[in-house]
Amino acid sequence: MKKNVFGRHFKRDANERKALFKNLLTSLVLKERITTTPAKAKAIKAAADKLVTKAKKGGDEAIRSLSPDINYNAVVKLVNDIAPRFAGRQGGYTRIINIGRRIADNAPQVIMEWVEKSAKVEVQSEKLNKDAKKAKKAEPKKETKKPEVKVKAEKKKVEPKSKEEKKEEKAKK
Repeated sequence: MKKNVFGRHFKRDANERKALFKNLLTSLVLKERITTTPAKAKAIKAAADKLVTKAKKGGDEAIRSLSPDINYNAVVKLVNDIAPRFAGRQGGYTRIINIGRRIADNAPQVIMEWVEKSAKVEVQSEKLNKDAKKAKKAEPKKETKKPEVKVKAEKKKVEPKSKEEKKEEKAKK
């Protein structure tokens, strides 16, 4: 009888479970949105919230405390980009959205993402849209060219020229 067993095991030993959670958390930080099963999403939700709380402190201490849980590139992004978004929020940094079932094995699927979206991406996309509209207005309208139809000329029978005719043609040139 198992007593005092905490957390989800997913039929994996401790090392496999740690690697799974580390990879899921790293993907969530780097891609800011992952698709996974509901059980795995619920298992890492608390860990993701704790990572953001640690990252909000900032500095070298935050980087040292986060490095065992996620990869270095993810640590840098979490401290520099994601944690400042949640400066005014006390918790609940992630959301889980049901998206249906996976075709291959009919397993339920969810999208796990950050509650606050990246401000840089939205601003850049708005600027790109405005620039594209201005560029379209500035461009003169192009004339449409009708495709040229090539007609095959009928082959004419060419009779050999006499020596006198050839001399005349050379003289003309």
